[in-house]
Amino acid sequence: MNEFENKNIDDIEEEAENYITLTDDEGQDISFEIIGTADYEGHTYAVMIPFDEEDDEVVILEMIPADEPDQFEFLSVDDDVLLGEIFEEFKKNYSGEYEFE
Repeated sequence: MNEFENKNIDDIEEEAENYITLTDDEGQDISFEIIGTADYEGHTYAVMIPFDEEDDEVVILEMIPADEPDQFEFLSVDDDVLLGEIFEEFKKNYSGEYEFE
């Protein structure tokens, strides 16, 4: 599982556009737009798309509360079945806001 550096997110559910930059294990900064969250089996996941990529494939990372208020650690989800289940939950919750293929 990849762990990303803690980053501050203000009101992830309330703002329409959330842009964050995460630093991966190799020290590369990657910018994302958080398009929503999904609560699934007691865990919260951020559903995001890469900000500077032309590909519209979503990235799903588990949000782990950090010691500081309003900060989270983001962990990758390596189980493809779990990713599919989380994305289905996201689609159900955001069906009126996004068009899904």
